[in-house]
Amino acid sequence: MGDPNKYLDIAPVFNEGGVPTPPFTGNDEANRLLGLDSNALLIGLVLDQQITMEKAFSGPYELQRRLGHLDVHKIAAMPQEDFLAVMRESPAIHRYPKNMGKRVQDACRVVVEDFGGAAENIWKDQPDAATVMKRIGTVPGIGPAKQKIAMLILGRYYGQDIDGWREAAPVTVPA
Repeated sequence: MGDPNKYLDIAPVFNEGGVPTPPFTGNDEANRLLGLDSNALLIGLVLDQQITMEKAFSGPYELQRRLGHLDVHKIAAMPQEDFLAVMRESPAIHRYPKNMGKRVQDACRVVVEDFGGAAENIWKDQPDAATVMKRIGTVPGIGPAKQKIAMLILGRYYGQDIDGWREAAPVTVPA
């Protein structure tokens, strides 16, 4: 994860139906997936470490393309070596495909076991920012810095009305 200000340089985008299409990747289909699938967003956050934001948030789209799905139940249940082989396929989804592949698979398990298979269950009941940060912090690969980035992304790019998200964000967000 790099400079959180990079998220402020990108204007929020919503389609005609009000669905967010965060322009994080440079690929319209990958951006659309991030807007439609909360699990894709969470996987992108997990991958957002020591690679560009564009590469990290393209990861869920690439996983979906390679696997034929982005079903967290199936990913969590896959034999680890099979999943890591998908992560390593050229070009690798992350510069550290083994470590990050394990984190993604562990994150999928947490989403299945603790959040009913949908990352949006972390925030959809509109708890306050502290609660969302506590919940999302239980996901492997999401530490304190990424918890704050998640608040920025959910508030600014997903239009989530989470009380205290601006104060929790790692940067000052223009109103």
